[in-house]
Amino acid sequence: MSKNLNIVIAGFGGQGVLFTGKVIAYAGLIDGKEVSWLPSYGPEMRGGTANCSVCVSDVPIGSPLVVTPNAFVAMNLPSFDKFIDDVTPGGVVVVESSLVSKQTDRTDVKAFYVPATKLAEEHELQGLANIILLGKLFKETQFSSFEALEKAVAKCVPPSKQHLLEPNMRAVKLGYSL
Repeated sequence: MSKNLNIVIAGFGGQGVLFTGKVIAYAGLIDGKEVSWLPSYGPEMRGGTANCSVCVSDVPIGSPLVVTPNAFVAMNLPSFDKFIDDVTPGGVVVVESSLVSKQTDRTDVKAFYVPATKLAEEHELQGLANIILLGKLFKETQFSSFEALEKAVAKCVPPSKQHLLEPNMRAVKLGYSL
């Protein structure tokens, strides 16, 4: 895709929105790109709204705040409604269709509807819907090399949760296969 990705990932707190953004930022960093990661969440934390802006670029980044994303991951309906109109024409939109029942009427964006929560349950990857969506976003934008993405997942999964490394990689590959 473009050399400069300005990504917004948005959903409820507890859905792994910030973790997903962190993995993308680390993958870009590992590939030697300029990156920024800017989290934003309501005071409620779990259950409140959460979103993050991630920039992955070949040139220095002017502002970490993404106002007009060219890639958007919507993990719930309020987030879909809030950001869908901000996506630049030609942008990529990945929607968690298990939780967002509507589709965009915009014809100038590439929208993909992934029932990630349902897929996570079917493949015994509960809690990894965000990583399935990450895999789909990776397929559509190639924000890094696959090797960098693997290393980024390994870096972001904490030492105390190493047993989750293999399921996380399965979730990435599942999303990529869609």
